[in-house]
Amino acid sequence: MATIDLSPLYRSSIGFDRMARLLDAAMRADGNGAGGYPPYNIEVIDENRYAITLAVAGFEEDELSIEVENGILKVQGKRAEDQEERHYLHKGVAFRSFERKFNLADHVEVIGAEMKNGLLTIGLEKIVPEAMKPKQIKIGKSLNLLEKKSS
Repeated sequence: MATIDLSPLYRSSIGFDRMARLLDAAMRADGNGAGGYPPYNIEVIDENRYAITLAVAGFEEDELSIEVENGILKVQGKRAEDQEERHYLHKGVAFRSFERKFNLADHVEVIGAEMKNGLLTIGLEKIVPEAMKPKQIKIGKSLNLLEKKSS
């Protein structure tokens, strides 16, 4: 597993803790081998809307949970125990429990989820606060900012 020394970043920057955590998490995720199940797509719907679709064939809605905490979207599937004993000639469909995590960028919020035909789709939207949106400043009368105030 590759390692990156982030100590120079910590010495010369302030407020980038989240970026460092994301890099650390990405490096750990590459080496854990659990990245393939369940398969998923991340789709750009438009400029500020996205969708994550996970293939969750065999799961019921009540066996799935979706939660967001500290900018991490966590999707879990916990299969109920199969009561009847089955004998397979070939078992290629994975019905195992899973946990899949996605790091969300700042101001990205989950707006809903739906399940259809064995696909769980989670809607995401980037909602930028008004204070962070660009605003035009009109040039007008002098504000007397450069003139000395008389005492």
